[in-house]
Amino acid sequence: MGDFHWYPGHMAKAKRAIAEDLKLIDVIIELTDARAPLSSRNPDIDVMANGKTHILVMSKSDLSEQSGNTAWTEYFKSTGLDAACVDLRTGAGMNRVKSLLSEAASKKHEKDKKRGIRMQRPLRALVCGIPNVGKSTFINSMAKKSVAKTGNKPGVTKGKQWITVSNGIELLDSPGLLWPKIEDERAALNLALLGSMNDEVIDLERLTSELIGILNSGYPQILSEQYGVYDEDDTEAVLSKIARCMNMLQKGGLPDRERAKQFLIDSFRGGKLGRITLELPG
Repeated sequence: MGDFHWYPGHMAKAKRAIAEDLKLIDVIIELTDARAPLSSRNPDIDVMANGKTHILVMSKSDLSEQSGNTAWTEYFKSTGLDAACVDLRTGAGMNRVKSLLSEAASKKHEKDKKRGIRMQRPLRALVCGIPNVGKSTFINSMAKKSVAKTGNKPGVTKGKQWITVSNGIELLDSPGLLWPKIEDERAALNLALLGSMNDEVIDLERLTSELIGILNSGYPQILSEQYGVYDEDDTEAVLSKIARCMNMLQKGGLPDRERAKQFLIDSFRGGKLGRITLELPG
């Protein structure tokens, strides 16, 4: 399938803006999707975080398997990176993030004292990550009010906004940031399944086929329990059964497979298929 080049002008602009913001901040909070924590990380952020406190937040952990969440938390810990799994809808896991920020604030204040700075300055943290990973929802949860714009399409966040949260901590929202070239085909497919890149980049038919393959190999009960599909590998046959099950029919009673494709992808992205992890460490 080859490399994926998808780097609109606003992405390049966002990268330059984040590089400027790094001069103002103490901590980088990187959000990643718990269903594919490695694929949804931007290697640029690791480079930009050099010398800064770096906290990894695996969002949407309610949509991924608990065993996968545990495996990834342990994996990132082994690499020296503090990680927390959060459910942005209920706030579960947010206390872990706040605890890590409090630790970072204490270290910063101690460092300031040694440098002769007596006045306690707020801890400033940059919230960043790829598009559609929940940055604005995370900030709203931290601030306990709606202060950041949210959306389910890449590129919703615009402009620079500092948000003050409790305990002398300020957060800076940032636009979603992908990298210029994704060489790993599996990572590109995972990102497309998550909705983190424009749907035009990968053909819907290819994407649906990949998702059905994932369900067949790791979660066959989802297809059987929700759509009555048993031991069926043929993508078209699966889509036909889903279309009939959901009453998506064309004239003459023929199954509308095109509608079924979009329905299945949207169901996965919205967590309606159940808890699914797309990748595991190693």
